[in-house]
Amino acid sequence: MFGQLQLREIENVISHQLIARLGCYADGKIYVVPISYAYDGKYIYAFSREGMKVEMMRKNPQVCLQIDNLGQMDNWQSVIVWGSFEELTDKELRNDALQKLMGRVLPAVTSELVHISPNYPFMQEHTETIVGVVYRITITEKTGRFEKNMTANYFEY
Repeated sequence: MFGQLQLREIENVISHQLIARLGCYADGKIYVVPISYAYDGKYIYAFSREGMKVEMMRKNPQVCLQIDNLGQMDNWQSVIVWGSFEELTDKELRNDALQKLMGRVLPAVTSELVHISPNYPFMQEHTETIVGVVYRITITEKTGRFEKNMTANYFEY
């Protein structure tokens, strides 16, 4: 069975996943890249090193994210989020975002890029020493789809 996710289901997918695919556009080029994120019900927060995606988002802050919950090939949920990039340079906003990112529950084995500070998994006392770009995405629209095999018995969160 195919269908549209309800708002509660969309929020559930966004809240329970850690990885999204970020799409951005600038200078005639589209760029899609995976990011790790935190979500507080209003904003999606992320951290990055300087590079192509940050340069592109600074030029054109309109972005799109795809977030998936892939149980099986016949049991999945996919969410698309549109929003605006905002670089967090204000000390208090940046610190709050870093706290959210470092407070996520992560799997035991993670990519080095998910480790925001050298002290991972422990909170760094002085977050202003963390080098990188901290940003949030203000969500303007979200939608979702799903497929579910009605004959299978899958675990759902």
